[in-house]
Amino acid sequence: MATAQSWEAGFPPEVAAALGADAELQLAIVEHKVPLPGGGFPSQCDVFALVHADGRDMAVAVEAKVEEPFGQTVSDWHAKPTAGKALRLAGICDWLGLTPEDVGDLRYQLLHRTAAAIAEARRFRRPVAAMVVQSFSPKATWHNDFVAFCDMFSAAERFEAGIETRLPDGMPLRLAWAKGDQKYLTEQA
Repeated sequence: MATAQSWEAGFPPEVAAALGADAELQLAIVEHKVPLPGGGFPSQCDVFALVHADGRDMAVAVEAKVEEPFGQTVSDWHAKPTAGKALRLAGICDWLGLTPEDVGDLRYQLLHRTAAAIAEARRFRRPVAAMVVQSFSPKATWHNDFVAFCDMFSAAERFEAGIETRLPDGMPLRLAWAKGDQKYLTEQA
């Protein structure tokens, strides 16, 4: 409810600010499904957006949260490995410049939602991929999981809301935490 209401009101200013100066929303799609390596279930973005910010075109995957967790760790998700899971994990790690051993303690949802941003940046020929957590939690619940994910990118440039790093293929990747407006926690008329 909070996410839908905040986007129905226009480009949420907290998301725009996390993406950079003069952010302009060009397109937003709710519940956008993105196929990933290895087949299986697609990554379903709460919102997928094409944005122009900081003088660059971006493909943005938004993961919206209130108090719910980011789900299981990569190790738990991969506890019963299949060929498809192995291909997906290897593919995503390759895109990020990480190894499956690097990401075991991270939340799988952060990993695959970031991969969705990368996949769609390539598909829509956007030079920048971004994954934004739009958190409506008054306590910033699960922020530590986001920070742990960002910490995997040691060469990243840090800014108030997150980081920006370069992927092995040279594409910039922005990861940001945006504090959603608390008014959307109650139904708006």
